[in-house]
Amino acid sequence: MSPPTKTTSAKSTSDEQNPSENGSSTDKNLSSSVSPLKKIEKVVVHPLVLLSVVDHFNRMGKIGNSQRVVGVLLGSLKNKILDVSNSFALPFDEEEKEKEVWFLDHEYLENMHTMYRKVNARERIVGWYHTGPKLHRNDISINELIRGYQPDSVLVIIDAKPKDLGLPTEAYIAVEEIHDDGSPASKTFEHLSSEIGAEEAEEVGVEHLLR
Repeated sequence: MSPPTKTTSAKSTSDEQNPSENGSSTDKNLSSSVSPLKKIEKVVVHPLVLLSVVDHFNRMGKIGNSQRVVGVLLGSLKNKILDVSNSFALPFDEEEKEKEVWFLDHEYLENMHTMYRKVNARERIVGWYHTGPKLHRNDISINELIRGYQPDSVLVIIDAKPKDLGLPTEAYIAVEEIHDDGSPASKTFEHLSSEIGAEEAEEVGVEHLLR
């Protein structure tokens, strides 16, 4: 339901908001995930996207927002490899104590989507990001909104403050979860392989920014 301010809000229900820490069912004996024909086998995130997300997180932190930030991922799909080459931040908020209630500026998303299509037709919405650092209960609901622009939307969790060395990204795609007890099917997240990749010109630009 969208209030007059064009801000999208949603309240989750318990049967659709139960992702475990690794994005799969918590009880393999009671349910099983049904994946669609696998269109995406790997997600490649460009360094400029990481820099943009970290900048988004830091900017919000400076104005007192200590929560995660959310944005849209742009890129292209070829040979089952999703190339995430660009992104933009979204105005987003959620209740501190009741994470099922969240707010996202749908009008801003629509305007940015239109603008990026004019600027670079090859880059399209491929999913969304947040700074986690883990899956949240309302991620399925937010993902459903992004699926309006890309049915095979991916979620990439980008750790803006990694404590350990290693890949700062975790990629997921939503799949149907069938319950053996006969209850209605629900959505859960399935983990996707991800890596950081860049073209030579991009690597030079990133090195310059980091100096």
